[in-house]
Amino acid sequence: MRKMLIALAFLPLLAAPPADAAPTLRWTAPCPDYGMSPSPTAGLECATLRVPLDYAHPDRTIELTLSRSAGTPGKRRGVLLMNPGGPGSPGLAMPAQLRQRMGGSGLPDAYDVIGFDPRGTGYSTPVTCGMTTAEERGAVLGPYADGPRDVAATAAKARAVAEKCGRAATRDLLPHMTTANTARDLDRIREALGERKISYYGVSYGSYLGAAYASMFPGRTDRIVLDSVLGPRGLDVRANQRFAEGFDDRFPDFAAWAAQRDDVYHLGRTPAAVTAKFFELAAARGPEFRANTWNGLYDDAFFPALAREWAGTARTAAGPLDGDNHAALQLQVLCNDANWPEQAGYYQRAVERERARHPMFGPAAANVNPCAFWPVERAEPPVRVGGPGPANVLLVQNLRDPATPLSGARETRAAFGARARLVTVDDGGHGVFTRENACGNETVLGYLRDGVFPAADGFCQSWR
Repeated sequence: MRKMLIALAFLPLLAAPPADAAPTLRWTAPCPDYGMSPSPTAGLECATLRVPLDYAHPDRTIELTLSRSAGTPGKRRGVLLMNPGGPGSPGLAMPAQLRQRMGGSGLPDAYDVIGFDPRGTGYSTPVTCGMTTAEERGAVLGPYADGPRDVAATAAKARAVAEKCGRAATRDLLPHMTTANTARDLDRIREALGERKISYYGVSYGSYLGAAYASMFPGRTDRIVLDSVLGPRGLDVRANQRFAEGFDDRFPDFAAWAAQRDDVYHLGRTPAAVTAKFFELAAARGPEFRANTWNGLYDDAFFPALAREWAGTARTAAGPLDGDNHAALQLQVLCNDANWPEQAGYYQRAVERERARHPMFGPAAANVNPCAFWPVERAEPPVRVGGPGPANVLLVQNLRDPATPLSGARETRAAFGARARLVTVDDGGHGVFTRENACGNETVLGYLRDGVFPAADGFCQSWR
């Protein structure tokens, strides 16, 4: 996800400069609805906030759109910012989703819950790469490569996508779509809310955004929860390759589930038979089948649709938010955040190495993407996760996560040292909080709602 990067002199990592005066947020309803019915933001109020495009040169600003579900008077203890991950995923609906899923828990009463579309996303000065096809929009994760020629072919397509991003209508915004700048935006939101500290919940890539904020602004953090945790380097080339590790961790759950229902789906009477069926179908249907299977491993609720797709009775459909903006911002953040290898030969070697280690998905996760040909240089080094600060960072992590495997959570736990606790959950899928595991939910609620920070790392048994 990059153009040929030229060596650059990195600037020191900048904190957000103080604003002359905190802006006043004007909350109104209804909120934008993303063109969906029913509206996912129903019952919320929204406001806009202008933030610097480039915090090193703050004269030019862009707009953020925020949402709010107000806490209950007498029970409110502060503000809770939320991020759904991506990068590129809009977040305005998150306060409504929290109220819907956890309304009886007391958590929505304890905070003004704040969602936002991160810079470049949705209703927050969106960026584009001008991608018109599903293949271009999926270039962030290369297709399964059968050999060096496939990598070379993918490299040519990836270069074309990177060049499109460099020519797009919002190309002047492109260099400033970074995790560090989004963390600075979080602090501007804190300031606009008139709060000395903020609490935060982020899942998937949102865990890395939260880790960045807790590292850059440790004194402005209250209670921090990172769910389904990326490693401390974010979504770099190693994190991409770890998707194959997550696939291997998670696939046995689906294989066992399908084997128990062989009378319905006819995919195999044993997990071994289902695994053999995977390779048979992958050979017949090509790279898209492997990618769709990986997506289907994110949640047990997806298993029936995945099994029907395997059986040839259904196909995966794109969601209403799957488009150029989501894919463009995802590429821009990933490619701007990390130093991606630039030579096709690196990816050709990585594909063969990962084929031996993770034959089900390794050659997809290790394939080249547009970051190898990115058209701009990074303006600053990646955020260094960790450093001094309060012991207030709670990490929650499923043991068998297809997208953010346990190894990344352990590395982030080590980076924070005594500042963090890691609670692992004997479950599969992507995301702990608001899912079925009562222990995982109570761990997060006990901290965010009640202030119970675990004395040591912990473990939650399977809910099954």
